Parts: sequence; C-alpha cells; structure tokens
Amino acid sequence: MEERYYRLGCDIGGTFTDFVLLDDRTGEIKTGKCLTTPRDPSDAVEEGIRALEQTTPDFVGKLDELIHGTTLVINSIIERKGARTGLITTKGFRDVLEIGREIRYAPYDIFAEFPEPLIPRKYRLEVDERVRSDGTVLKPLDPDNARSVVRALLVMGVESIAVCLLNSFENPVHEQMIEELILKEAPDISTSISYHVLPQIKEYERTSTTVTNAYVKPLTGRYLSKLSGRLQTIGFTGKLFIMLSSGGVTSVDTAARFPVRIIESGPTAAVIAGQYYGKHFNIPEMFCFDMGGTTAKSCLIQKGVAGVVPTFEVGRVQRFMKGSGLTIQVPVVDLMEIGAGGGSIAKVSRLGTLQVGPESSGADPGPICYGRGGTNPCVTDADLLLGYLDENYFLGGTMKLDKEGARRGVEEKIAKPLGVSFIQAVWGIHDLINETMAAAAKTHIAEKGGNPKIVTISAFGGAGPVHAYGLATKLGSPRMLIPPNAGVGSAMGFFTAPRAFDLLRSHKVSLRDAVFAEIEDIFRKLEVDAGQILKKEASGDVIRFERTVDMRFVGQGSEMNIVIPNGDFTRIQRADVRRFFDDAYEKLYGRTYPDSEVEFINFKVRASLPEKLLQLPKMDGAGRTLDGAIKGERLAYSPVSKDFIPFTVYDRYNLFPSAKFPGPAIIEEKESTLIVGEGSHVSVDDYGFLWIEMKEVR
Repeated sequence: MEERYYRLGCDIGGTFTDFVLLDDRTGEIKTGKCLTTPRDPSDAVEEGIRALEQTTPDFVGKLDELIHGTTLVINSIIERKGARTGLITTKGFRDVLEIGREIRYAPYDIFAEFPEPLIPRKYRLEVDERVRSDGTVLKPLDPDNARSVVRALLVMGVESIAVCLLNSFENPVHEQMIEELILKEAPDISTSISYHVLPQIKEYERTSTTVTNAYVKPLTGRYLSKLSGRLQTIGFTGKLFIMLSSGGVTSVDTAARFPVRIIESGPTAAVIAGQYYGKHFNIPEMFCFDMGGTTAKSCLIQKGVAGVVPTFEVGRVQRFMKGSGLTIQVPVVDLMEIGAGGGSIAKVSRLGTLQVGPESSGADPGPICYGRGGTNPCVTDADLLLGYLDENYFLGGTMKLDKEGARRGVEEKIAKPLGVSFIQAVWGIHDLINETMAAAAKTHIAEKGGNPKIVTISAFGGAGPVHAYGLATKLGSPRMLIPPNAGVGSAMGFFTAPRAFDLLRSHKVSLRDAVFAEIEDIFRKLEVDAGQILKKEASGDVIRFERTVDMRFVGQGSEMNIVIPNGDFTRIQRADVRRFFDDAYEKLYGRTYPDSEVEFINFKVRASLPEKLLQLPKMDGAGRTLDGAIKGERLAYSPVSKDFIPFTVYDRYNLFPSAKFPGPAIIEEKESTLIVGEGSHVSVDDYGFLWIEMKEVR
C-alpha cells in the first residue's frame, strides 16, 4: 500500500475556494485559491486540486485526509433551494413553525416581516397522538391514521419527511413507529426524526431544527456523494472529513445524516485556527477576524477557548437583527457575522449618504476590478484604488485586476452623486466598512466580558489583513498577529480541528428528585451513540468523552451549561452538584440564590478522538536580509497624512525570523495583503508569524 502523508484542507467560500496542502513528514505547506463555482461547488474543488498538482505532482494518491468546509447548506436555506419537504407532527401543532416564540424582533415596526417556513402549510400534516411531558403515553398512535398521513405526503410528491412529535425527547415510541411506516411505504425517501436529530426540550426549536435537517438532507447527500465520486476519479482513496459548525470534523456519512450540523462549516475553521494559535503563543484574549469576499466573521477567544453556543439563526429577513431568522438548535462556535467583505457593494442610500454592504457581488460577477461583468463598486475596488492591492499581484499574479474600470465605477456611482472628491469616495468606502466592523466587534467583545484595548487581533481571509490595521486602530487594540497563509486561514483551521461529535438528550428533573443512577444511564447511552458515530474514524484510537449538564433555577426560562468534574453520577454527591451550579451562576451574575431549587434540563456528551496536531514548521532565515525582502515602494493612501505616501512593499516569502521594520508597509503574499500604518512596528517570529505593535492604544 502506498504511503500517505499529505493532508488537504478545502474551504468553499462565497467568493473563493481555498486550498492548503500539508506534508505531515516535513510540515511544508502549499496553498491555492480559485473562484467558487456556485452552480456546482465540486467544479472548483477539482480545479483547485488540479492546480496544486502542477506544483506537487501525484500528491492525490498520497493523500491521507481531505477535510472539507462548505457553504452549500446555508446557501440552500437562504436561497430556498432545498427539497420539497413534508412534516408529520402531533395534532394541534401544525403551525408551530409560524407561531415560533411569539416574539416580535422589531416591536415598533408594524411592517416587520418574518421568514417563510421551509415547509408550506399544505405539506404539514398531523397525527392524533399524545405523549405527556414525563414520557408516559396519554393517547396511543393509530397506525392506520399514521399510514394515511404518510401516503398523503407521498402523493403530494415530497422528497423528504420530517417527523417531530410532542415530548418525543422523553419517549420516542410514536416517532419510531412512523419511521418504520415510512420505511415500508417509501424505503428510498429521505427522513429526519427529531429523536435522532435533536432529542431536546423546546418544541419550536426542535421542530425548526428537524425540518431544516430534512429540507437540506437530499441536496447535501447528493453533493457529498458526487464530491466523493469526483475525488475518486482523480485518484483520491483517503478519508474525506467534513467540518462541523461546533468546531470538530466528522465523516461524510454523519454529515449526510445530519447536514444541519454543518451549516456554519467553513467560517468555524478560521476560529479554530485562531484558537490553536492562541494556545500556542499563550495569548489570553484574541479577537479572531476572518474577512473574505462576501462576509466577515469574528469570535472572541478567551483563555485559549472559543465559545460554543447551543442555538443560532439562519436566513434572517433583517440580516443582522436577532429574531428575524430561522432558529437552529445545534452546537455552533460563537461567531459574529457582519455583512462586510471584499465584494460588499458601495452605493448611495435613499438618504443621500454612502452605504457599504450588506449586499455582496459574490464571485459572479464580483467587484468591477475582477473584469467579470460587475458594474457596482465594491470594497476590493476601493482597496485597489487606495494602493493597498497590486493589480498585477492579485492571487500571486494569476488574476489581473482592472484598476481603470474600478476608478470609473467609483467616480460615476459614488463620487459624482455624493458631490465629493474621488479620494474622499474611495477612502470613505474603506473606512466605512472598517467602522461597521468595529462597531459590531465592540458590542460582541463587551457581551463576552472582554476589553478591546487588551485583545490581540488575528486576521484571516483574503480581505482580513487588508482591513485589520484599520479595525485594530478603531478598537484601540495594542497588537495584531497575522499567521502565514492568512488568506486561506479557514482551510488551515481544518488541520487543527478535533474529530468530535456532540449529542444531547433532554430530561427535566429537579436536583432534589433526580435519581442519579438514571442520569448515569442517560449519559452512558449517549456515549454509546456518540461512540458509534466516531467508530469508523477511530482506527484503534481511544474515544474520549466529556460530560456537561444544562441546569437552571426552577421557573427560569434559560439554563447554564455546567461542567461536572469526573462526571460519573454514581459517585457524585448532590451537594457537590449544587456547589458547581452556584459557583458558575455567581461568576456570571454576581450572586446566587442558595434557597431556590435548581433542576436539570439537558445532558450533553462530546465524543472526540486524539487530535492530529498541526506542527508549525520553523522558518530558515539563513543568509536572508531585509533588503532581499523589499519589492519596492508603492504610493498608498495614509489617513494620517490624508494623502498618498510611499509605502515600502515586502515579499512575505522572503522575510525571516527576527526581521523587524516600521510602517508604513505593505506585506504581500499570494492570497492576501497586510497593510501597516505609520508609527507601528512589525516583527517576524521563528514560525513566520507577523507581530504588529500598534502605534498607540486609544
């Protein structure tokens, strides 16, 4: 058998598809980037692999792993391109998707819209059954009634069926009966059963998540099957993994069963890379900032850990307004999304002011300077006109940019309508997008109890390093950390992500009345199920399990996740569990209530395999000089001088350990460009990371 020592990370973004090839023997890294192909994302995957073969011939046959992140699932929800889906639910709960939580996200807006459910009402049918909240059966399911409902959906031509019955997380017997009926009536149809997808309390969230899974399951299955087949035709025989929204990676089979788990597949990876770098350099607080062509995602990493939240929204009617989207209840890295990317469109608003984003030109047609038919000026056009980008070195010189076309677009659509100078227009576009990101970042950091004046900014993505300096200046952050190959940061993050999967089960019981032997039984069943999911990937490795519980005061509407040390409930005292809860509650809220009863809500297990660590290679700086890294000078705009001034341009690939130089500077690599203003200082460490000490902390 041929030795396999390569790993390939492939991240499909809204504009570009990124590739990172890692040689596990030497730590050598090679990168690639090509435009995303929205109609068939696997086209870009093959194109990028073929391009890498030109520099590393025959590597495909020596690939041990290919780790993949994709926007396919979230895009199919936003664009409503999923399967025709039917829902089977308990009598009286047909409209739960529209009723939701009965909360208006904009209480004073009489025209506020809510997202249309993924399943129209005519495809939502009921069965007459009822399970009590304690799991006992109040009204048994009539098999004939259930069979007629299944057949009615099949007659309507549904491609996928979601089943979500009341209180099935406590007793799934009726859901299991319907699952068997569907298998007999239509063995090839896609099904999503809530007890498998999300056996968790809260009826709206459970239904919405199960329906979303069913809606994207056929499409995801077809895509992953096609991708696997396409990879095999070009000689790939290794293991294919998919990035999860929670920060782990999983097998293709698991991703196809639970596609709702990979909605935030790509953006999560950059955060996981930032988490790894933060631990490596012992940075207490890092603000990880990933700006691509379509959006910017960010996350505050505290004490080396990126937070994971149990719920998020997709397909918002008002993109950045909480409550205006579809609720998904799966673990996801705590990301903040901003409608700010290189492709964000600049225009004159109805009020006669400059507006940048959230609309994006995407990969097709893209900004004007791409020369692919775009007519709206975008952030990348402004960055080019400000001198920050080199029209002859975009993507390492493989993509020539149209500077004159960008100039005409900004003059005609921004400068003239606003009655401002050309320089005011292009700087306004760049600065406004930085201001938008800074405002959102300050809120995000404050919500997590952080301080922007002490965080280290780490930038990823093709546009991230271009805008990181402006963002750091507005936040008052003292330093920036720019890793090698920052432009393909998400693809790099795949190598630092653990092979892991999270499962949970709801069982509401007070601490006073809980039978700890029953709790231990719940945990062990979850561990068996999670172990089965990871079993194919284990290859003899020991699976590690982490247990946590969601608890709250009786009567509260939200709960806290509590870590139970040595979580064997047959050996834990009630007083210890109460102490763990009170300590966590007091830390978060400043006080606790010892006389109030607490209760368990959810029991959670994370199964993980030993991490296959990324070994950062050290740079060889022998014989290199700073003069050898200087490519020349380029006039670029300085907001301090309010004019174009000479910036020294450096080739990042020729920098070396211990190299130091001041700004103003432009540091170029194939996939991204770093801008450093006057008064700041750049130093290079042994691993090729760029450390930028900012001019001042405001």
